[in-house]
Amino acid sequence: KRHMSHTIRDKQKLLNRVRRIHGQVAGIEKSLQAGETDCSALMQMIAGCRGAINGLMAEVVESHIREHVIDPQRKPSGAQVVAAEELIDVLGTYLR
Repeated sequence: KRHMSHTIRDKQKLLNRVRRIHGQVAGIEKSLQAGETDCSALMQMIAGCRGAINGLMAEVVESHIREHVIDPQRKPSGAQVVAAEELIDVLGTYLR
């Protein structure tokens, strides 16, 4: 199994994001249990969770690209760095 140093280095930041997502999901559950939430509000809460999950994924994938795909210790070419930055930008737009 590969060592994921960037997830360890960013552990607290990632855990904070996961905890916020957990809180959003718990809010959805609470609203459903109360049975008083209209579908429009429920869809907004679900969309917020989806956005938060996508943001988390974008952050982890960006770190992965920077750490493992264009490994700075292997001195990537300028073209590799540009391609990686383009991929990160597209991914960020797609997931957010």
